[in-house]
Amino acid sequence: MYELKTKENDSSVIEFIENVDSPKKREDAYKLLDIFTETTGCQAKMWGPSIIGFGSYHYKYESGHEGDAPLVGFSPRKAKISLYFATGDTKREELLKDFGKHTTGKACVYINKVADIDVDVLKALIHQSVAFLRETYPNQ
Repeated sequence: MYELKTKENDSSVIEFIENVDSPKKREDAYKLLDIFTETTGCQAKMWGPSIIGFGSYHYKYESGHEGDAPLVGFSPRKAKISLYFATGDTKREELLKDFGKHTTGKACVYINKVADIDVDVLKALIHQSVAFLRETYPNQ
């Protein structure tokens, strides 16, 4: 049976941010912490060793694979800051057009710094992701 590595845990979010090497990334992590907390109304929790997540949902795929994941989150990584939003939502792509300087991976949106993005669009992405996941996985 596959075991999920990224689980909610009791590690300190503040301690994690304080251990971010770059002072600029640390500052951005605190800005993102405030934005995500205010926008979701959820308390920040560590997911795995390096993801700061907000809220949670339980998913179950047709394949039978299931687990828990944060509704939204971010991680101040060495190269870029990873932002985690719901995938599979067409509104996400529309919002990203006005987001500012970013790149996308399969599930993540990557930014260099908060100053590169439109914070109002970030808040809209957070709201959209939470609404999409709550609609898709309603039994939370």
